[in-house]
Amino acid sequence: MPYELFYWDGIQGRGEFVRLALEDAGASYIDVAREPSRGTGEMLALLSDTARGDIPFAPPFIKDEGVIVSHVANILMYLGPKLGLAPREDALRWYANGLQLTITDLVAEIHDTHHPIAVSKYYEQQKTEAKARSTEFLKNRMPKFLTYFERVLQQNPAHSGYLVGSGTTYVDLSLFQVIEGLVYAFPKAMSGYEGRYPGIAQLHHSVSRRPKLAAYLASPRRLAFNQDGIFRHYPELDIGG
Repeated sequence: MPYELFYWDGIQGRGEFVRLALEDAGASYIDVAREPSRGTGEMLALLSDTARGDIPFAPPFIKDEGVIVSHVANILMYLGPKLGLAPREDALRWYANGLQLTITDLVAEIHDTHHPIAVSKYYEQQKTEAKARSTEFLKNRMPKFLTYFERVLQQNPAHSGYLVGSGTTYVDLSLFQVIEGLVYAFPKAMSGYEGRYPGIAQLHHSVSRRPKLAAYLASPRRLAFNQDGIFRHYPELDIGG
């Protein structure tokens, strides 16, 4: 049976990290909210179910033959071995999960550049705070995260050009997505990033050329970045690199 992915329609958001793994592996899956006969109603019904004991807090989550798995890092740790996108060694699987959780932290900080006060308020209601938060993020936090992932790539004992072990894992796909989003949201700050983080740049290039993933990225299934997702481009928040 195909996997069922539950996430909002119209945005890449956090659901895209799961989509990339499914697409790269050529897995059979249903993007439930994008199915005309199902839509977001089914997802909302599961979230508000008063009978189940395994309800998620929020999307994304997946269903796999009745099993519900929520939260991006948890979903990818579950799917990774099934899709051939996880290391075989237990120690490296835990390490990969730790890297994915670090990406989760980074994504949260990226989101907070445009919503530093409250998710319930519009960006326009917190523009001053967003400017201060973005400046701090771009000058200090983003370099700290990217420098760490560059070190991980350079210090990988396998010298493979990947984050973990000798082959592609779901963490590589997730870091690819982060770079895609940062280039969209902060083109000035990310200008010339290839020279500062050559390992990350090479990884981004390698992932983009994976055949199944490249086909997905060029297809209508790959939604465009927009001002409703995690990665948003507000020129006033972008500063030069």
